[in-house]
Amino acid sequence: MNHVRADFPILDRKVNGKRLAYLDSAATTQKPIQVIEAVDDYYRRYNSNVHRGAHTLADEATVAYEGARAKVARFIGAAADELVFTRGTTSSLNMVAYGWGLNRLSPGDRILLTVMEHHANIVPWQLIARHTGAELVYLELTDDYRVDLTNLDRVVDERIKIISMSGMSNVTGAIGSVAELVEVARQIGAVSIVDAAQSVPHLPTDVSTLGADLVAFSAHKMLGPTGIGALWGRREILEEMEPAEGGGEMISDVGLYESKWAPVPHKFEAGTPPIAQAIGFGAAVDYLDKVGMSELRKHEIEITQYALDRLAEVPDLKIVGPQDVAVRGGTVSFELGDVHPHDVATILDQEGVAVRAGHHCAKPLMRYLRVPATARASFYLYTVEEDIDQMVTGLYRARELFGLA
Repeated sequence: MNHVRADFPILDRKVNGKRLAYLDSAATTQKPIQVIEAVDDYYRRYNSNVHRGAHTLADEATVAYEGARAKVARFIGAAADELVFTRGTTSSLNMVAYGWGLNRLSPGDRILLTVMEHHANIVPWQLIARHTGAELVYLELTDDYRVDLTNLDRVVDERIKIISMSGMSNVTGAIGSVAELVEVARQIGAVSIVDAAQSVPHLPTDVSTLGADLVAFSAHKMLGPTGIGALWGRREILEEMEPAEGGGEMISDVGLYESKWAPVPHKFEAGTPPIAQAIGFGAAVDYLDKVGMSELRKHEIEITQYALDRLAEVPDLKIVGPQDVAVRGGTVSFELGDVHPHDVATILDQEGVAVRAGHHCAKPLMRYLRVPATARASFYLYTVEEDIDQMVTGLYRARELFGLA
């Protein structure tokens, strides 16, 4: 997808005198000029609060804000009134944990997760377990880094009330076993939740066929601004959930001793919403729709295969994740001999290559894999083979500097 790179101004800059090879899209994606201009246009021409104002700017802002909600909902095959704007995936998962789990779990109940979860899909459930007396149980992984479903009969029973799972690992790139676990949840009457921070930006997603009860994702992982995300939920679930935050906007009436909530989705959007960010989110969805998610996925499979092939040439390098591109996304974690990943990332930065290094907010997974940290290269629609080649050149330089050559 060389033709899209011209839409991303940041890709023209140099880092340490070298062309920028941005390989950190799992952390955050770069923004096309169309998104930047949409946010700028809001602030320049019709900056106003939404919903309450009776003037032209307020009306224009409200139309743009709610229009963005409709775009994002349509992108995942949902109705606009089922989609809540949040601060991001972490905020969405906390909203579910406190709005649903806190009020419905009791001692003896269980929450089923997998060991490949991001901290955002572990820590809120730890807190809810502490508050309610519920118990956390985990599914482990197979040798090829996929969720191990072979022992479900020993783990799953009527005590499981919530199954919350990753759509795609931000460490190994492995695509989660969403369809299988959603079906398990349906059979036992548990609520199914998908942390789709990595999957919605990379895989065509239709919640009407996915089958999950709740799906959380973030704008900044899919070309949009930071500070905004979305929670989609089946209407009956959202109606039953309690709001996790109270204040203006989320009420239909307020008395001195009790209040009545606004209809879904507004009952979950307390206070002034992230208006500019929502408009940018809508512009990002417009851009992805124009590219086509099937085309994006095709490109990502090709560039990931190229990366795996090139990385296989580097001596002492070990991939931490599946080798089959059909069951993984464009996130490739690796170790380079005994060189610390932070040192690898520093050398790559000197070569103009941006990668992530560390535990990637997945410490339980790192301990499970017995890996202290990894370097991580992650790709998106603007990634080209030259970026991968530049990284491999930097890795050979790292080998020389740290005595592996």
